[in-house]
Amino acid sequence: MEYKTLNNGLKVPVLGFGVFQITDQGEAEQAVLHALQTGYRLIDTAAVYLNEEAVGRAIQKSGIPRSEITLTTKLWITDASYDGAMRAFERSTKKLGTDYLDIFLIHQPYNDYYGAWRALTELYKAEKIKAIGVSNFSTGRLTDLILNHEVKPVLDQIELHPYRQQALQRDTAAHFDVSIEAWSPFNQGKDGIFEDAVLTEIAKKHGKTVPQVILRWQTQIGNMAIPKSTHLERIKENFAIFDFKLTEEELQQIASLDRAPNSAGPRENYQLVERLNGITLE
Repeated sequence: MEYKTLNNGLKVPVLGFGVFQITDQGEAEQAVLHALQTGYRLIDTAAVYLNEEAVGRAIQKSGIPRSEITLTTKLWITDASYDGAMRAFERSTKKLGTDYLDIFLIHQPYNDYYGAWRALTELYKAEKIKAIGVSNFSTGRLTDLILNHEVKPVLDQIELHPYRQQALQRDTAAHFDVSIEAWSPFNQGKDGIFEDAVLTEIAKKHGKTVPQVILRWQTQIGNMAIPKSTHLERIKENFAIFDFKLTEEELQQIASLDRAPNSAGPRENYQLVERLNGITLE
């Protein structure tokens, strides 16, 4: 495993395991348990994924000391206010079976995320959270948050893969010493990415799979990544990326695959924002 030191000094694995869209509780628990047994030590969930309890049970069943696991969860839009964030922290830690979080992220830049950030800052200063950050913040929203608050995010978790490389967001994050963590590192398998000719040829040269090449590319350009799978063989495959390195030529070849070079952040439209704001948590 390789590690990254975040801007507040917290050392974290560059490769984690995500549980987005694993809504079946037993399946989520088993997937996280498999991931921990494989060697993953960064687990990423969210309140809106509705599987925090399953994640917590897997951590407890693994027998791995809590202190060795970097646990991330996220604050949903309906809780994005000072009071809402305080309540959400208590609810998430209870479901996860822990009294602290390693990383707590604001999941979307909507509702009163300024108030939520004040709450997260207080929890961070009280050492109930080791690091605070954001998810799906565009270059402008990230810059605005940083310029108007004392504590800046340690990371911005965004969609990032070879077909959407987010150069402007990576540049903005680097300017403020904010790390980038890639969700959907495989483009959710869409647009034929696993059959891409460039990626397939690179994989063949290294005796690796296309997903392994993508994850190695992510870590070599400085990103963290949180791939997801419910299949043990793929969980293991995704973890086996630290025994090879891509050449500079190969990195440039992958850079040429970007289909949205001018993107400054999430693909937003009013229909998406309305849909996200319509999701409520019990």
